[in-house]
Amino acid sequence: MSRTIASVVFSALAALTTFQADSANAGAQPSQAASPAKSQKLPRPQPLGRGALFERDPISGELHASVEGAGESSAGAGTIRSRVTLVQVACTVAAPDGTQVRGLTQENFHLYEDGVPQEIASFDASATPASIALILDASPSIFRELAEMRGAARALATNLSPADEIAVVSFSAEAHLLLPFSTNRGLLNRALASKNLARVEDSSESKIYQSVFLTARELFWGRTGRKAIVLLTDGQDSGLGLTWDAASAQPLPGAAASRLAFDDVARELGADGIALFIVSTENRPRAMTTAWLEAHQGQMLVTPQARKQDMPHYTLYLAELARRVGGQLYFLREIGNLNEIYRRIALAISAQYTLGYYPSAGTARPGWRSLRVELTSGAQVPPGSRLTHRGSYYISAFQ
Repeated sequence: MSRTIASVVFSALAALTTFQADSANAGAQPSQAASPAKSQKLPRPQPLGRGALFERDPISGELHASVEGAGESSAGAGTIRSRVTLVQVACTVAAPDGTQVRGLTQENFHLYEDGVPQEIASFDASATPASIALILDASPSIFRELAEMRGAARALATNLSPADEIAVVSFSAEAHLLLPFSTNRGLLNRALASKNLARVEDSSESKIYQSVFLTARELFWGRTGRKAIVLLTDGQDSGLGLTWDAASAQPLPGAAASRLAFDDVARELGADGIALFIVSTENRPRAMTTAWLEAHQGQMLVTPQARKQDMPHYTLYLAELARRVGGQLYFLREIGNLNEIYRRIALAISAQYTLGYYPSAGTARPGWRSLRVELTSGAQVPPGSRLTHRGSYYISAFQ
């Protein structure tokens, strides 16, 4: 990983360490909420994925991971821990100047699955707390200049509700949970200042997609309400063997049935309805314009044509994951300021509308289903406003 991403990561960490301590949510970790922040201790870092048993379903091709005790460290006492047939679709509406449009109601939305109108059964205008996992790409180069990298960005928590829960995961060859979901900003401060961030120091690997998969599987499994992952990375994954051959995103023929593939990551995010915000520390490829991404929204982005346009395949795979799950990809060097990126992400999360529905076709058939959300003609929005939502969701064979 480059010196640039090293500086960026710790600028992000420093932004979060300035948060003031808030009282913990009554339904999550009540013993921590009962004592002053100074007397509280961080839980021990937990490696993600250890003890996980992977199994690929021969019919659906889906990789199923069964983790002993999954969710015990990340869920509050009142959290529902089982998947239900209610599908949740998070949406944001932005005015042409980028301002988030608030104040819309359930009657302002139409929802379709595979082109068939669906009855909206639940509606949430960001009234319920969000669960946000920060996944930080780390490498040995980060720790060389640790003292110089503290202190810069101060935007994310400032624009989030004190009731929103934040978890912290860092990774290189392995992913480690440094802080389970918590509203306690004092503990968040301690997690980001902890020496345990250096647990990855001895590795030169960067297993980005495995870390995203395990975070979604172990932290978000069965968790209800608004959910988001904020991933900070350069995109250069060393775990899945991704190449210019688009088939490398699929399970490899003859490979062990337990081997993770890129497709598995997209399925996991698609099944759990997790909003994905990716911050790339690399330059935006010149040809990867917003117009180009919109024009290719319905097809695989890793192609020979993209290669001829000098787009790095590792950046294309980040964009491909965002495309499949309806995520957003930011380029730090384009915006130039991590403060501004985190501010935009926080505002998007805080302005989400969540539509819930029970699929009229049922959920017996595993696989991807397309989603479309439209604003009604009576919706009071500025002309030219943009509605953003995920374009599909995945029904797991193991729900």
